[in-house]
Amino acid sequence: MVAALAAALLLDAVWWEPDSLRVTEYDLTVEAPALKGLRIAVIADLHAGAPYIDAAKIDAVVAATQAARPDLILLAGDYVSDRDDGSLRMPLDEVARHLRGLEAPLGVYAVMGNHDDMAGGRRVAAALGQAGILVLNNTHAVIGRADGAVILAGIDTWTGPADGREALAGLAQQDVLCLTHKPDVFPHLPPACVLTIAGHTHGGQVALPLLRRLALEHASRYGERYAHGVIREGGRTLFVSSGIGTTGLPVRLGVPPEISLLKIQ
Repeated sequence: MVAALAAALLLDAVWWEPDSLRVTEYDLTVEAPALKGLRIAVIADLHAGAPYIDAAKIDAVVAATQAARPDLILLAGDYVSDRDDGSLRMPLDEVARHLRGLEAPLGVYAVMGNHDDMAGGRRVAAALGQAGILVLNNTHAVIGRADGAVILAGIDTWTGPADGREALAGLAQQDVLCLTHKPDVFPHLPPACVLTIAGHTHGGQVALPLLRRLALEHASRYGERYAHGVIREGGRTLFVSSGIGTTGLPVRLGVPPEISLLKIQ
């Protein structure tokens, strides 16, 4: 029985779970009238070309996202996967071509992740732009909707100050939806960021306590504090997606790949 259980866990970690995909819904109460009623799809850490993340998987991510009928689609960084020699496992134009099907009434926006920056942030941003995805690099966009404008700030902690000052420059004190890659920026953001969305941690990729802790210590200076899900601190809300792909060992256990669908109340 022990051997059978170990075999089942191994198969789950190296095959079933990393090869799976789901849309996970989260109900969030955020005291920001401009965000009320929004359905936001979050895609994080795609790592195109990594094990189990081929063109067909990206197409499945796009199809599942579209089927969820979000008002707004946010991409939280790390679209590429690189080899030890720095080359990409999937060419940028191919990644962009398969992401082109993403559409939402309020648009599709992105920020860069650390792997994108290492691959050449401008190249990645240009490729995403060809797919109709607007990259917010320490700047913000005003998105009109019937109930009032949504202000979306993209905070790139790899190329700017890690406190959102550039992205929020010129804004009066108001409710802002903030998008970044690494959640470690959250404690340094101003109160205007009533809801911040991030990725990067992969939720540790495994739920086993020791392995999870080791993985998260590498991913975040805060360890498990911002591992995954909804975190509320100081009257503000952070959501961290566990993402789609993997880095390091291509395993997931108890942290399945997900497209996160946030329903703001």
